[in-house]
Amino acid sequence: MKRWLLPALLVLIGLTGVAQAAETPVEITLWHQFNYAERVVLEKQLEEFNRLHPEIKVTSLYRETEELRSGFQNSALAGRGPEMIHGPSDQVGPFAIMGIIKPLEGLFGEAERDSLNPQALVWFEDHLYQVADRFGNHLTLVYNKALVPEPPTTDLELIQIGQELTKDTDGDGKVDQFGLTWNFTEPFFFIPFLGGFGGWMIDDQNRPTLDTQANRDALQFVQDLRDKYKITPQNADYETAHTLFNEGKAGMIINGDWSWATYIENGIDIGVTRIPKITKTGLWPTPIVSPRGYSLNRNLKEEKLDATLTFIRFMLSYDQQKALAAQTGIMPARTALRDDPVISDNPIMTGSLEQIEVGKPMPVVPELRAIWDSMRPFYQAVLGGTITADEAATGMQKTAERKIAEMNTVIQPAPYVPVLYGIALLALVALLWFSRHSFGQFVRDARKRPFIYWMVVPAFVVIFLTVVYPFLYNVVLSMSNMGLRNFFDWDVVGFQNYGKVFLEPGFYGVLGKTIIWTSVNLVFHVGIGVFLALLLHRVLPGRGLIRMLLILPWAVPQYITALTWRGMFNTEYGAVNLIIAKYFSMPIVNWLGSPVEAFTACILTNIWLGFPFMMIVALGGLQSIPHQLYEAADIDGASPWQKFKNITYPLLKPVMTPSIILGTVWTFNNLNVIWLVSNAGEPSDQTHILVSFVYKSAFNLYRYGYAAAMSMVIFAILLVFGIFFLKRARAVEPVY
Repeated sequence: MKRWLLPALLVLIGLTGVAQAAETPVEITLWHQFNYAERVVLEKQLEEFNRLHPEIKVTSLYRETEELRSGFQNSALAGRGPEMIHGPSDQVGPFAIMGIIKPLEGLFGEAERDSLNPQALVWFEDHLYQVADRFGNHLTLVYNKALVPEPPTTDLELIQIGQELTKDTDGDGKVDQFGLTWNFTEPFFFIPFLGGFGGWMIDDQNRPTLDTQANRDALQFVQDLRDKYKITPQNADYETAHTLFNEGKAGMIINGDWSWATYIENGIDIGVTRIPKITKTGLWPTPIVSPRGYSLNRNLKEEKLDATLTFIRFMLSYDQQKALAAQTGIMPARTALRDDPVISDNPIMTGSLEQIEVGKPMPVVPELRAIWDSMRPFYQAVLGGTITADEAATGMQKTAERKIAEMNTVIQPAPYVPVLYGIALLALVALLWFSRHSFGQFVRDARKRPFIYWMVVPAFVVIFLTVVYPFLYNVVLSMSNMGLRNFFDWDVVGFQNYGKVFLEPGFYGVLGKTIIWTSVNLVFHVGIGVFLALLLHRVLPGRGLIRMLLILPWAVPQYITALTWRGMFNTEYGAVNLIIAKYFSMPIVNWLGSPVEAFTACILTNIWLGFPFMMIVALGGLQSIPHQLYEAADIDGASPWQKFKNITYPLLKPVMTPSIILGTVWTFNNLNVIWLVSNAGEPSDQTHILVSFVYKSAFNLYRYGYAAAMSMVIFAILLVFGIFFLKRARAVEPVY
C-alpha cells in the first residue's frame, strides 16, 4: 500500500492545483479619474459585472488627472501598469507617440464602432486608440433656478442679470452673492469665449493661433466681467467657484457635466444651457467637447486581453450607458440612447446637447499641451493687471511656438559621446581595480560569518533598488535625449541638456527665488523652533498639552495643510483677510492674485509646516545638556545670554547642524506647498521654485532628459551646500 501512497498524493495535489487554477479569476486593473458621482455608478457596475462574470476580477483605482498621466507613463516605461486606463481624449496623442497604448481598430468590429457616436472613437494617425463610453466633458452655463428663473441668452443679458444678483446683503462692504462665478484662472475655462469671439487656439497643422484680435477681445471681455462689471469674485479657482454656487452664493456658474450631479444632490434646482452668445460677433461660445474612455496598455498580456475587452464591452452596453446617463447627467456614447426618455425628457441632458452642438472637438495632438502651458502665465498676467491683452496675445503665440519646437526636437548625439562611454568604462575598471583588496577581504569575511552578511542582504538590495540604481539611472538620463518622440528608443547625447538648463529663459530667476524661499524658511524654522524649545524646556503648567498642540502642524499631512492655507488666503472669504481687516483695520490683500503676495503666502504656509520639526530636535538637544553646567554658570554670575552663548549654543550645534542640512534639502525640494498653495505656480508661473520648475518641464512638455539634467543641477547645489555648511559650522569637531 505504501508504494501507492506517494503517487496518489501527487495526483491529488495536482488535481487540487488544477481545480484552484480553474477557479482563480483573471485579474485586470483599471485606472480612472471619475468624480465621486461617477465612482458611485462605477461601483454598482462592477458589482453587476462580477455577478455576470465571476471568472474576471476588476480592480479600479482612482487617480487625479496628472497623477494618472505621469504614473501611467512611468509604469508603462517599466513594462508594467494597469491593463487599461480611462481618461480624457487629449492624452491619446502623446501616449500614442510614446507607444504606450495599443491600437484598437482590430479589436472592435465595424458594427461595434457604428453603435457609438463618432466623437466617442478617438483616432490618431490612422489608428484607433480610445473607445469612449461617454463624451462631452464640456463647459456649459449652469444656473440656480431659485435665483435665475430665465437664463441669459446673450452676453449683455448675462452682465445685466449678473449685476442684479451681485449684492452686499448685510451691508458690511463685502459682496455676499455674485451673479456669476467660474474658474476663470485656467485657460480651459477661457476657451469658450475665445471661440465666441471667432478665434481658436490651434489650426489644422497643429500650429498655435493665439496672436489674433479674437484672443485680445476675449481676454479683455473676461477681465471686464470681473473688473468693469464686477459680477464675478476677484479670485475664483475651481474649488472657490464650486463652493460659492453650491452654497447658493452665486446665481450662475460656468462648469462641466462632471459637476451637475453634485449640485442636484445638494438640493439645488439647476438648469443647464448654452454659454450666452457674444453680441459683438453673433457667435456662440465654443467649449471644448471631448470623449472620455478606455485605452489599453501596450504591456497588456495576451491572456488578459479577452477579459479586458469583455469588461469594456460591458461598460459600453445599452443598460450600463443608460444607467450612467440617468444617475450622472453625463452624455453616453451609444447613439441609440439619444432618443431615450432618460435623455430626451431630461432638460439638463437636452441643455447639454445644445451646448455640444456649438462646441468644438478636443484636439488630441501633443502640441495642445504646449499651448496650454504657454497660455496660462500670460492669461493670468492679464487678470493680474500686469500686462495688456495685446501683450498677452503676442506673448502666448511666441512662447507656444518655442515650446512646441522644444517638445518635438530630438537632440542628436554629440561627437564626443563615444569618449564618454570610454571614460565610463575606464572609471568602472579603475573602481574594481582599486577595490580588489577590499572585495577580497569582504569575500573572506563573508565565508567566516555568512549569517551576518545574509542578514544585511535585504537592506542592501532595498537601498540599491531605491537609492543607488535610480540615482545612476537619472545620471544617464540627464545625458540622454529621452522625450516625447523617443520615449523608449532614447540615446545618450552628451552634456547638451545641461547647456539647455543654464540657457533656459527664467532659470536664474527661479534659482534666485528658490534661494530666497529656502533661506527665509530656514531662518524662521530654526528661530521659532529653538525659541519654542527653550520655552518648553522650562517648567510650565500644561507643558505636555502645549507640546502636543505645537507639533500638530508637522503631524497633519502636508497636502491638507497646504489646501487649508490656500483657502485661508482667499481674497473675499479667506480667514487671513478677515482678520487683518477686522482686527487691524488694514486693507485686504490679493494674496493669490499677485506674484509677491502669492510667494509670501507659500512661505508663510511652509513656515507653519516646518518649525515643529526644529522645535522637537532642539528640545531633545536641550534635554541632553547636563544641568550642572548651568548651575556652575549661575554660581559664576553668568547672565542668560552668556549661558546661551557659552553653554547652550555650542552643545546644541552638533544636534542642530544635521537638522538644518535636512531642513534645507526638504525646503529646497518642497514641491507640495508651492504646487498646492499657488495652484501650480500661479499667478503667471511667478511662484515656481526649481523643483516645481523641473516637474513642469518633465510632465507638461515631456522633456525627460532636460528635467533629469536640472534635477542633477539641484543635487549638485545641495551637495555643495551640505559640504560647505558642515565645514563652516565645524559640527563634527568635538566640544570641550
